[in-house]
Amino acid sequence: MPLDPRFQSLVEQTARSQNIQSDPMEVLARQRANTSPQDVKRMLETLGIQLESVAHIEDRVIPGPAGDIPIRLYTPHGAEPFPILIFFHGGGWIAGNLETHDPICRSVCHAAGCLVLSVDNCLAPEHKFPAGVQDCYAATCWMATHATQFNADPTRVAVAGDSAGGNFAAAVAQMSRDQGGPALVFQLLLWPPMDFRLTTASWKEYNGYMGMTSQAFTIVRDLYLNSEEEQKHPYAAPLLARNLHGLPPALIITAECDPLRDGGEQYGQRLSEAGVPVTVSRYDGMLHGFMHMKTVVPDRADQALAEVGDALRRVFAHRARRHCSSG
Repeated sequence: MPLDPRFQSLVEQTARSQNIQSDPMEVLARQRANTSPQDVKRMLETLGIQLESVAHIEDRVIPGPAGDIPIRLYTPHGAEPFPILIFFHGGGWIAGNLETHDPICRSVCHAAGCLVLSVDNCLAPEHKFPAGVQDCYAATCWMATHATQFNADPTRVAVAGDSAGGNFAAAVAQMSRDQGGPALVFQLLLWPPMDFRLTTASWKEYNGYMGMTSQAFTIVRDLYLNSEEEQKHPYAAPLLARNLHGLPPALIITAECDPLRDGGEQYGQRLSEAGVPVTVSRYDGMLHGFMHMKTVVPDRADQALAEVGDALRRVFAHRARRHCSSG
């Protein structure tokens, strides 16, 4: 189906505005400067977005492979011990932080009834691959080890992320399998970039939507990676991994009018072929990141959040029953 008409003015506005093609470092600096708690709060108030209530929020700093990693813990209302979702933010590997993804972390915490740990991983170009994904893996291992400290269940740990964070979540799932890390029970990938090729049908059809052009994506890729060879590394491009056996079940949400759509759906197909339970859910007429656009498409954003919450609740409940049976 065509692009949802509710996006039309947003697409036109984005097309008129300056984007990353013109001066990537200037735009990057502006993006980072506008993501303080005060800026995000003002933006939400302007848009009329109400933040979801959770029982408790706590900011901490944990040790990482190359320095401290800021994290934010969202504790839900309800009975302990809580299942755990480790969330990695989007931003094209070069932007984003705890503030930009505070609304979605609150919403998922409430919808799924799980403790959410949001990770403020280091960013390119100052910290190129694999620094960011190593931070994400370190935070996942730390949370699994310290779960009981937060009244959480170390046997029910899942990973999630949107856009570049979805790329990180898929990579962390592979790293956990390869390196003897936590036994993850689920991976939630929201409109993820799964490799760096620009030859798919979705790239040809939707190149330029919301400023996501092939030229901009190439610039971001080169800010993130050190070499052309790294474009094929499975922890940078999870779709190109040779072996996808033994990975946790997955829900992959894609948007029809998103250049990255086909990469996410191809990853789902490969997971299925490897015997991994997977659901690929395409939202027709939607743009990249539509779950963040609740004021534009509230019905579809709420539908996707409900799907996410239901999937996580089911897998966490199933794992809890298995744990009780084996105990």
